[in-house]
Amino acid sequence: MHFFYYLHIKFSITTDLMNQVPDFDKFLLPVWMSLAGSFIAACLISWVSIPTIVKISKFKKLHASVNERTSHSGDTPNLGGVAVFAGVSLSVVVFSLRSAQEAVHFLLGGMILIFFIGIKDDILIIDPKKKLIGQVLASLIIVWFGGVRITDFHPVLDYGGISPVLSIIVTVFLFVLLINGFNLIDGIDGLASGLGIVISAFYGSWFIYSGHYTAGVISLSIAGALIAFFRYNIFSRNNKLFLGDTGSMITGYVVAFLTVQFIEYNLNAPAGIGMKSAPAVAYGLLIVPLIDMLKVFILRSWNGKSPFKADRNHIHHTLLSLGCSHLEATLILSGMTILFLALAMVLRDLGALWLMILLTAAAFLVISVPWMILKTRIRKAKLIQNE
Repeated sequence: MHFFYYLHIKFSITTDLMNQVPDFDKFLLPVWMSLAGSFIAACLISWVSIPTIVKISKFKKLHASVNERTSHSGDTPNLGGVAVFAGVSLSVVVFSLRSAQEAVHFLLGGMILIFFIGIKDDILIIDPKKKLIGQVLASLIIVWFGGVRITDFHPVLDYGGISPVLSIIVTVFLFVLLINGFNLIDGIDGLASGLGIVISAFYGSWFIYSGHYTAGVISLSIAGALIAFFRYNIFSRNNKLFLGDTGSMITGYVVAFLTVQFIEYNLNAPAGIGMKSAPAVAYGLLIVPLIDMLKVFILRSWNGKSPFKADRNHIHHTLLSLGCSHLEATLILSGMTILFLALAMVLRDLGALWLMILLTAAAFLVISVPWMILKTRIRKAKLIQNE
């Protein structure tokens, strides 16, 4: 009896300690190996699987066809999201915490649902309403069951904790917003994946610096998978493929998860690590897809069209019309993301609300410049023709 009592006490003490020690003591591997392994594994899985995905897609004729809205020539496989999903999910399962804290298993559950919605849309086309319902359900998996939520408006509105219901509504809205933001910005080679790499690299760096290693593993996993895809999407001739709705929505979903974690972890982060204007910094990081989506919706509504009717009014389409290549447009918008992030970091003591207002005004100004230049060129061309 004394032996079993000793085992009971020993197990209880060990369990309590496991709940108190830092993240790295709960990893199956040393923390540096888990972080490096997650990035390398995701990159390799995505890299190795893409040629096979392209071969199967061509054999089964699963590709994105050319139409009046597309920016590519020739039928191209659009199942790159399969490689990204495989790389991220396997890396996160293998290299995250043993106790699956930080709602990792719920994150994967939501990703699986997004994966099947995206696959159906890439192959058969899914009704937009059903697609939106699926996105909401996938968001609820991580928000409701996983407990990943925005819990405080204080950094922005000087307003304390919010009710659980409002917390769920706001966070689900953020998830759906970013899922669709990345889905809509994915109109040229490398853009959605390039922005995803920049965003996840920043989040991953901060998570590692602040000691939130599981979130760091997730950040490095999505970055690694997207880097491999970026190589094939931009530079490959024989194995070129697109991200597709599967890949763009998974990227948006994971970025939304990282954004919520970044904002929440900053609420109680110690001095020197935490940022009082964390929501504004995250906003600066995400401002290109968000402002582009808002601008397009405004233009469509202004012209009497449905905000959800696809067109060529996105910022990347404007840059292409001005003579930029796909890679040049991607580098310009990725650089713009880095500049807005730098601006948010420099002015982070301004206050989250005022900083977000400043970033919004600056983004609208910057994004409107190429559009105004293009409109001016079109007017001049019409005047020359009339003469």
